[in-house]
Amino acid sequence: MFVDRVHIEVAAGDGGRGSSSFRREKYVPLGGPDGGDGGDGGSVILKAQPGVDSLAALAHRMQWRADHGQSGGPCNCQGRSAEDLELLVPPGTIVIDESTGLVLKDLATPGESIVAAQGGAGGKGNLHFKTSTNRAPRETTPGEKGQVRRLLLELKVIADVGLVGMPNAGKSTLLSRLSRARPQIADYAFTTKTPMLGIVAVDRDRSFVLADLPGLIEGAHAGVGLGHEFLRHVERAGIVVHVVEPQPVDGSDPLANYRAIREELTLYDAGLGERPEIILMSKSELPGAEEARARLVAETGRDVIAVSAVTGLGLDKLIAAVISEMDRQKQERPRQSGREAPA
Repeated sequence: MFVDRVHIEVAAGDGGRGSSSFRREKYVPLGGPDGGDGGDGGSVILKAQPGVDSLAALAHRMQWRADHGQSGGPCNCQGRSAEDLELLVPPGTIVIDESTGLVLKDLATPGESIVAAQGGAGGKGNLHFKTSTNRAPRETTPGEKGQVRRLLLELKVIADVGLVGMPNAGKSTLLSRLSRARPQIADYAFTTKTPMLGIVAVDRDRSFVLADLPGLIEGAHAGVGLGHEFLRHVERAGIVVHVVEPQPVDGSDPLANYRAIREELTLYDAGLGERPEIILMSKSELPGAEEARARLVAETGRDVIAVSAVTGLGLDKLIAAVISEMDRQKQERPRQSGREAPA
């Protein structure tokens, strides 16, 4: 089950209480204080783990609590500190504090982590309160309370390339031809209800992650048809591949569909409208596909790649276009960094 948004409460463990104790040794009549400190409470840590692709593992529990630290003991024995509770989330998870609405961390890189709730420090034993005038202190301190937070975890799929387009435009079939991903494919709209990821192997040394993003409809930027649920996953894609169907099953015009999706992307986030875009005419084995492609070329003034997941037409050209754009972006980043560096 794919889950890309969960509300949870994380509670760190309390620190253990300090001990009040005195030495009791034979032939030592003036034994002093020897109460040990309490152990620290466990913290709750969120870590981006490669291979985890959903927040489903966290959705079945509302509260995640770390253990408390143990109390100190006699003979200056410190209480055992509790182990941290580590929760694994997919790379691309955004951690938001629900009480303030602030983004605590964007766990975009595998291996990144954040202490979502800090464990309480252990209390002090009476040994710490011994002075020249107070040889037998009985004072101790309790452990600190662990931090408690309510969090919203929101996953934005990380992919090099995102497939966008109207429902039933052929995105899922295209993903299944280019990678080993096996999305659900059917002849009705909204077959894909959650993002699907696949790795496209170019050669022994090169590959890229391709995401099949659920079909958009007009008004998606305002939440129509779960628009926000779909659109936020496009934000992570460095390249947008816009799939246009030549003969939509609902009888709509391919050019109007292209314009509608472009407008939805721009209205949701102006930056998405400026994202590098590769335009595909899918299902090019159908009659009239070439005419629709020519109209789209005339409309956009750009190259439109004709592809067919059935015959394999244009798949190599699509992969080459993606690799070319990825190489261009890699070359562009050092130049941008050089311009931004101080003189």
